Amino acid sequence: MSNVPADLRYTDDHEWIRTAADGSMTVGITYHAQKNLGDIVFFELPAVGRTVQAGDPVGTVESVKAVSEIFSPFDGEIVAINDEVVETPEEVNSDPYGMWLFKIKTKGGASSNGLLDAKAYEKLVAGE
Repeated sequence: MSNVPADLRYTDDHEWIRTAADGSMTVGITYHAQKNLGDIVFFELPAVGRTVQAGDPVGTVESVKAVSEIFSPFDGEIVAINDEVVETPEEVNSDPYGMWLFKIKTKGGASSNGLLDAKAYEKLVAGE
């Protein structure tokens, strides 16, 4: 079983992105990220309505081993956060692709161009 679903796009920061029918982008952290972090104990997520730029730190993920920043992959507005992740952060360890973090409505029709496909992401993590 591959830990890199082919239907998603990925960032160098180990985030996955799923494009919704309404054009919003759902963002989560990858299997590789949660595996390296270890047991996740806390998420701080961005406020709904916050306007962000690509590359902005928008939250944090804390595990028993480390605290890491979560970055916005696009310019846009945060339109939703996953309260379930805040309440039960450890669920990301067992289902990283089912437990999304936030949704962003991109500005100017940003697309998944510039993101990694599954093959490119697998190559990235193989080189770490």
